[in-house]
Amino acid sequence: MASPDRPDGRELSFLLNGSAERSRFSSYFSAEGEGIGTDLRPLATELNRERSLRFIRATALIAAGLAATSLGLTACSSDDSADSSIVTTNAGEPQNPLVPSNTNENMGGRVVDRLFAGLKYYDANGEAHDEVAEKIETADRKSYRITIKPNWKFTDGSTVTAKSFVDAWNYGALADNAQLQSYVYSPIVGFDEVSAENPAVKTMSGLRVVDDRTFTIELKSPSIDFESALGYAPFYPLPDAAFKDMKAFGEKPIGNGPYAFGSWEHNVKIDLTPNPDYPGGRPAKNKGLRFVMYQSYDTAYADLQAGNLDTLDTIPDSAITTYRSDLGDRAITKPTAQNQHIGIQTTVPHFGGEEGILRRKAISMAINRPQIIDKIFNGTRTPSRDFTAATLPGYDAKLPGSEVFDYNPDQAKKLWAQADAISPWSGRYQITYNSDGGHQAWIEAVANSVKNTLGIDAVANPMPTFKNIRDAVNAETIGTAFRYGWQGDYPTMMQFLGSQYYSFSETNNVNYNNPEVDRLFDAALAAPTQAESYKLIAQAQTIMIKEMADIPVFDYVANAGRSDRVTKAELAWNGLFDFENIEK
Repeated sequence: MASPDRPDGRELSFLLNGSAERSRFSSYFSAEGEGIGTDLRPLATELNRERSLRFIRATALIAAGLAATSLGLTACSSDDSADSSIVTTNAGEPQNPLVPSNTNENMGGRVVDRLFAGLKYYDANGEAHDEVAEKIETADRKSYRITIKPNWKFTDGSTVTAKSFVDAWNYGALADNAQLQSYVYSPIVGFDEVSAENPAVKTMSGLRVVDDRTFTIELKSPSIDFESALGYAPFYPLPDAAFKDMKAFGEKPIGNGPYAFGSWEHNVKIDLTPNPDYPGGRPAKNKGLRFVMYQSYDTAYADLQAGNLDTLDTIPDSAITTYRSDLGDRAITKPTAQNQHIGIQTTVPHFGGEEGILRRKAISMAINRPQIIDKIFNGTRTPSRDFTAATLPGYDAKLPGSEVFDYNPDQAKKLWAQADAISPWSGRYQITYNSDGGHQAWIEAVANSVKNTLGIDAVANPMPTFKNIRDAVNAETIGTAFRYGWQGDYPTMMQFLGSQYYSFSETNNVNYNNPEVDRLFDAALAAPTQAESYKLIAQAQTIMIKEMADIPVFDYVANAGRSDRVTKAELAWNGLFDFENIEK
């Protein structure tokens, strides 16, 4: 369930343009000198007292432009009378219908992964296990023979066959279908033909159905990651019913996973029920899941404390210093494979070519990451040192050139001046973020750090919803810098890098294009050993640092919690709950 933007979901809903609360907060980020400013704890204490005043939250959300939409200001909670045996968990409105090959964001992904079962699945530690696959055979990591288990059913009663996988992958790869996850099929022979504009062929020649339970896969070259990727959402099978009307199918998906689809009340909730016929290794240990769509994480946290929400994967900033004492042994903290970046597309004025490289480097060195992490997140983040995540195997915090991630005001000013010599700066540097994701506090801090260091007009620019920002990024109409993140789908560095920085990837948010980096990615995947793969990845990332592909800001130490109605709820390696194993 890849997501170029798995939103962190922290929201100080009172921090908005024009509000009194924002004015007081911003003063803490515009102190004399450079950086983001002084200690926020006195302000946090004052604002925590104000959280009980519901009109403040409502006013803030209206200012963000949410009230005029069809989105509710708060999610359903106990008033929706969910069965007490059903697990209620926080979520948001998915960007698109729930089609695996077109779901590349967090809110849809967390649902899709419950509904479908792939050849493999990932446990809470990120280890891959065979699921629908009975055997995955290869002698060279290039040619694969897949045998699936017998008598596996979709929830409409139809049988999962080899053709169910092959048809789904061909649909996802075909250019005519414009699937956001199409890049994942690029290693397969024939992908180039079906992904071309106006393709003459409709199916990949590297996929062949042998019989109902067997199919073969031919890759362009050996891949060290391919087998690990086979539990990733775009590799899920689809029933024949999906191809009659894929959009309608996405509204009421028919899967083969541990849960069956129940209902989707847009912008409110999605209900799933345990699939009694699921024969795999991750059966539901609860009576069902309700994904409750919140527009404020303060509201979600209040519901968690009141027992109206069972699990919350993100603690709001307003409670970051108190949630451990609030929740006791129900508080959860865990380093996870997630990050947050500032991206800007190369078509935006002043951010193309050499000028753009200099400006991105200057902005990176103008961001006081440790101070933002301390003041906003109470230390529950780590400053980025590469383009992946610190918890992943092979991670290297000392890549050549990584000093560009250090706060260095003098060097930032020099680099900005060099860019001005190419083309004098004009206008405002805006960082766009989604108001419903809780990112305002740290984006405000980043903008003020850039403003105070470089002496430019740098501001945070809210968009109402996660869907709004993703639509604008995908259409390349956003026209500003923007925050985005990645939450791992399987635990390898190439899963982060290939999805976001291959020149041909549909989830390349920043138009990064370097043929040598593409070549090194290919070589890393084709490497005979993990050690050799890591060396090649380091070479690729060294070039990316030199060109400042985008601006990594921080990696995650997740903060979450469970209600007193839940006896077991653990975060998985990627920061999402291990949903199937939540127990009440």
